Order: sequence, then C-alpha cells, then structure tokens
Amino acid sequence: MIRSMLLNRLSPQVLSCSRASCLLTGRIPNSLQPHSSAHAPIHQSSHESFVPKITTVVKYSDLPTQKYSLIYTLPHIKLLRAVSRLKLLQTAITVVLLPPVYVFYFQGHASFFLVSYTTGIALLAGVMLYAASHFFRRVVGMMYLDPTQATLKISHLTFWGKRQDFHLPVSDIMTIGDTGDSPNEIILKLRRYSTPETMYFSTYFGQVVDKQGFEKVFGNF
Repeated sequence: MIRSMLLNRLSPQVLSCSRASCLLTGRIPNSLQPHSSAHAPIHQSSHESFVPKITTVVKYSDLPTQKYSLIYTLPHIKLLRAVSRLKLLQTAITVVLLPPVYVFYFQGHASFFLVSYTTGIALLAGVMLYAASHFFRRVVGMMYLDPTQATLKISHLTFWGKRQDFHLPVSDIMTIGDTGDSPNEIILKLRRYSTPETMYFSTYFGQVVDKQGFEKVFGNF
C-alpha cells in the first residue's frame, strides 16, 4: 500500500521532467506523437491558407493605348525627307572641304578664285539648307484624329529629316474659312488661335482619307 502511494506521488513529477527534457532536446516522446499521419495534411493546409499568393504586376506600358485614325496624308513627304537629308549631306561635305582649301591657299598651292568659289558654295549650301529645313519642318505629312474627335495628332519632319509627332486640341485649330484660304487653293495654312505659328498642307498634292473627320477639324471644303 505504501509502495502504491509513493508511485502515485512520483508519477506527475516524472512526467513533468520527461516533458521538460523533451522540450529542451527538441524530441517528442512516442507517447505524445500522433498515432496516424492523417493529421499532417490538416496542419499543412491550414498553414498554406495564411500564405498570400503573389501575382504578376501589370506594367503600365502593357495597357492598351489610344488609337488614332488617319484623316490626311501627303505621299510626297518621303521625297521631302530625301531632299532634306541630301541638303544635310551636301552642307557637311562642303564644310569638311573648306578648311583644306584655306590651308592650300596660305601655303601657295591654291588660287584666290578657288578659295572664293569654295567659300561661296559653302555659304550658299548653308542658306539653302536653312531655307529648305525651315519650309520642310512646316509641311504636314500626316494628320490623325482620336476616337473622341477632340485631339489632332500631326506628323512633320525635323531639321534632320526625321519624323516628329505632336498633339493639338481640335478647338485650338482654325477652320479653312477662318484662315482666309479658299478650299480650291493648292497650299492651305494650318493655323491656331493660341499661337501665330503656321504650318502648311495641301489637299491637291495630299489625300484626305477620312472626309468626315477632316471636316470636323477644318470645316467644309
């Protein structure tokens, strides 16, 4: 009887010591381990439910951009681009050849006529390049209208003969009647209310692709 009483008193202490040692060593006694492996997926699934899923971020550039419809085009803009680049090449060649001519002149190997002729050609090429680029940059190559018919996109040439686009509100563009031009004229002016800058287009050399959209911007013609 005394032996059974001692065992009953020592069993809680032994059990607590065994649990403490298990916690310190990281081991789980066989008596405390689950008897079946069916409970493992339950804990795993509950853990996975709290893990947020990472989704791919949509880039701003991947969003669909607003499309413009073509209302006017000038097929001869390619010829103007070729002439503009040819003038650049001519001016560059003239500028490169001018210094050696002056060197030969000061060394006595070139005449004054050759120096004067080369200098005149270089100056003429520069003036022609400036005049040509000044005109070509103001020639409208293509015009586009947005779906809301509130914004006009204009394409023209730069000084280097490259294409450049810019956007204008339709409300800022004068109609053909407001500019004082006649619809039958070969070259028409594209003018705005906000600036005195003038560009040029032609319905004679160019082609009106969308007549309704063209009249929305420039009025009846």
